[in-house]
Amino acid sequence: MPKLKTKKSAAKRFRITGSGKKIMRRKANKNHLLEHKTAKQRRRLSNMALVDESNEKEVRLMLPYA
Repeated sequence: MPKLKTKKSAAKRFRITGSGKKIMRRKANKNHLLEHKTAKQRRRLSNMALVDESNEKEVRLMLPYA
């Protein structure tokens, strides 16, 4: 079997937790137009979030060695 290639775009966007059971992602809406968003909202958007179970299988296929 040949080696599987990692989707580099996915590798930059997702991180596997230490146990390897969960996948973390960044939250959306933190790139621009931040002036009108409250500090509380910006702070909350800074935290990482879990990838939903419905999408986890697709992400794992993109990251074969993670």
